[in-house]
Amino acid sequence: MKATPDTTGPETVPLNWQLRTLLFYLCLILITLLWFIPSFTIGIFLPLKLRNYFVMGIPCRLAIWSLRLLCGVRYEVEGREHIPHDGRGHVLLSKHQSTWETFFLPTLIAPHVQVVKKELFYLPLFGWMLNLIHPIFIDRSKRTGAMKQVLTQGADRLKSGIHVLVFPEGTRVQPGKRKAFSKGGAMLATKSQAPVIAIAHNSGEHWPNTSWVKRPGTIKVVISPVMESTDITTAELSSRTEQWINDQVERISATPFGGELVTDGTSGKRF
Repeated sequence: MKATPDTTGPETVPLNWQLRTLLFYLCLILITLLWFIPSFTIGIFLPLKLRNYFVMGIPCRLAIWSLRLLCGVRYEVEGREHIPHDGRGHVLLSKHQSTWETFFLPTLIAPHVQVVKKELFYLPLFGWMLNLIHPIFIDRSKRTGAMKQVLTQGADRLKSGIHVLVFPEGTRVQPGKRKAFSKGGAMLATKSQAPVIAIAHNSGEHWPNTSWVKRPGTIKVVISPVMESTDITTAELSSRTEQWINDQVERISATPFGGELVTDGTSGKRF
């Protein structure tokens, strides 16, 4: 079933979608509560790469499976052959439309850590579990300091063969809209001479940022060929990945780009 853009009020959302979404959130809470115990009794003693698979990979798979079972949200991946298995750390530059990709990408390309806002660390249970895999926590109000953290900590993760996921838009952007990409992820790649993989998807059409209700249908994900960061400037790499992601999102989305460029630093609602 293909979802339609979320342009109507919440009163038009089918009741069964609301009930199924409520069950999904209850299941998500249960997964977090149950997996918290093995994360800190087993995961904390594992090597960092294996800990990444154990602490985040398993619960994320359970979350994606629950979403499909309860809400009918499926996915298709194009470009699986581009997923790296050569042991090098890659910079992953992804479109950001919803929370879905933060659950799904750890199941697709691993091990990886995300560049995340420091406030997530203080979330009970989830934030503590997240800290176990050593993400890059940044203070978005301090741009210079945040950039230094991304470059230094990101280079360390990449050198260890751990991928670094960056959302260059910096916040979730609704389907049909765009936001200029920051150059931080591209700079990390060029400074570290790390390869880049771009990721496009249309998750916001089924996990909208404007409503808590999940919409049944199939999320399409596209993985780019590996882009080497040698012999290319940060600006060129950033422009290349931004153009590729925007083109692919336009191709796979039911909601065409309407010409609106988002300038706000926050996406507003969080679901």
